[in-house]
Amino acid sequence: MEKKRVVSGARPTGRLHLGNLVGALETWRELQDQYECFYFVADWHALTTDYSDPGQIQENILEMVTDWLAVGLDPNRCTLFVQSTVPEHAELHLLLSMITPLAWLERNPTYKEIQQELGEQKDLSTYGFLGYPVLQAADILIYQGNFVPVGQDQLPHVELTREIARRFNHLYHRQLFPVPEPLLSPAPKVPGTDGRKMSKSYNNAIYLSDPPEVIRQKIKTMTTDTARVRRNDPGDPERSPVFSLHKIFSSEEEKADVAQGCRTAGIGCLDCKAILIHNVLQALGPIQERRSTIAARPSFVMEVLADGGKRARAIARSTLMEVQEIMGIHNKRIV
Repeated sequence: MEKKRVVSGARPTGRLHLGNLVGALETWRELQDQYECFYFVADWHALTTDYSDPGQIQENILEMVTDWLAVGLDPNRCTLFVQSTVPEHAELHLLLSMITPLAWLERNPTYKEIQQELGEQKDLSTYGFLGYPVLQAADILIYQGNFVPVGQDQLPHVELTREIARRFNHLYHRQLFPVPEPLLSPAPKVPGTDGRKMSKSYNNAIYLSDPPEVIRQKIKTMTTDTARVRRNDPGDPERSPVFSLHKIFSSEEEKADVAQGCRTAGIGCLDCKAILIHNVLQALGPIQERRSTIAARPSFVMEVLADGGKRARAIARSTLMEVQEIMGIHNKRIV
């Protein structure tokens, strides 16, 4: 039996952090043995918000894909490529935009949220920003994807893709596109060093490529339970971002000991952080070792992306030809 297909992508933001690892990459790594997986660098999507400052995109692609490979994404078990090297994404985006009601895009909650978040910093009153969910739909449907791994906040994007797939199939009386299902990530929210969600833009991230001494320093300065002022004050581990990371990187026994020690003031915050530092460094050790080897061969990363682009484009071209024929613009007598 043919494996069903998984499609996902990420904007090229450069080096990746613990939030990326837990929120997406570990799931991607597991899925590559169960499905036919397509993971792409969404460089066109980067332009929807950063069109006026694209200078870092190429460097960011190299850094991000180096992290992908270091984490264990295997080009022999999944297809890794750059979105813009498969122009069929753009043509399908154009064709799907012809059938997508404007109201579907205007009601997209993420559209409004990002406008509020970045509106003062960037001019987002562009067609590209309004229409990027259609490009996301094209990214998935061009491979006739069955599943899309996402977090809870990305469900509206998958639902819009599902609506576009249904509308296309209904309008043209063809079941060309599977209606993709979301694969919800079970990963918890990963806090940054200041307690907010870990994010490059907040400057609170612990990166997969940070040297051990940098990781130690970042964790040592992390926010803890603010109600625990003195060493002998009891605390509440659930109010501490440090304990949130313990839930991800520490054993059940360690979590129980740390929680008990915090509540009874049996251990101090530095003791708690020391255990976490050890576990994070242990988890990242193999990743950083592989990353060092890969980073020494940047040409290898580009070869992986080139090979993946060729494989992806062969499938994308086949889908696009079917869409062109169905929509009546592939006239063999003219071509």
